[in-house]
Amino acid sequence: MAAQVIDGRKLATEVKNQVRTAVEAAFGRGRRRPALAVVKVGDNPASEVYVRNKRKACEEVGIRSVAHDLPHSTSEIALLSLIEELNCDPEIDGILVQLPLPDQILSTAIIEKIDPAKDVDGFHPYNVGRLVQRIPLIRPCTPYGVIRLLESIGAPLKGQHAVVIGASNIVGRPMSLELLLMGATTTVCHRFTTDLRSHVTRADILIVAAGKPGLVPGEWIKPGAVVIDVGMNRLDSGKLVGDVQFEQARERAGWITPVPGGVGPMTVAMLMHNTLEAFHRRHQLGH
Repeated sequence: MAAQVIDGRKLATEVKNQVRTAVEAAFGRGRRRPALAVVKVGDNPASEVYVRNKRKACEEVGIRSVAHDLPHSTSEIALLSLIEELNCDPEIDGILVQLPLPDQILSTAIIEKIDPAKDVDGFHPYNVGRLVQRIPLIRPCTPYGVIRLLESIGAPLKGQHAVVIGASNIVGRPMSLELLLMGATTTVCHRFTTDLRSHVTRADILIVAAGKPGLVPGEWIKPGAVVIDVGMNRLDSGKLVGDVQFEQARERAGWITPVPGGVGPMTVAMLMHNTLEAFHRRHQLGH
């Protein structure tokens, strides 16, 4: 029996509706709207799409989007200076710098410059450290979105064997921390892992975020497993596919996310959620 498809678009709409309701309620009480500064450097085609989607989501939920589109030639010093301005601006609640950045800019330096209270991507070492210590504040959007997807289908997590493929700072590593937080027994696989198949076949919950189309054959999937495909790869034909062979995996899995329409919409929805959270927390602290 084919797996049930997890509808990320539907859940993302629910999350954004909740955010919009909260934003309008605050606005109705005389508060200003939350504001998200979105910084884009250069004209990377993928970044253009992602930034457009984020700004559109802001419009949908009533968050003010502040655009900073900088030329590819922007220096690291100039970008650091802009972030310092945004850190000090009391009207800005969240700062997002779209990655990747041009070669002349060290992304680590930029991420560390952002005020952790405005780090709505959840990438700052302070926020990642809070997640490590099981006291999360702002959580990385994609892993947080995956947890919400798993919760939406009632997937048991405590004691389950979760396997994460990919160890990036953006998805794989924080994803493993989120799963540990939920009580799963967690394995992280990466480019140095030997016998990847043996790990996949034992996974009750499989999360793949490697950026390699068709990396995981459907025949590897444990019968009844939950498969979350974070990969987003465009083939030469123009078709978008994930890291898992979807049709074959669907024949064995219990639940599976599609690409597109699975994790992607949730990443943007959780960014809106994080911006609202940052807004509320700053007001509670009197900023």
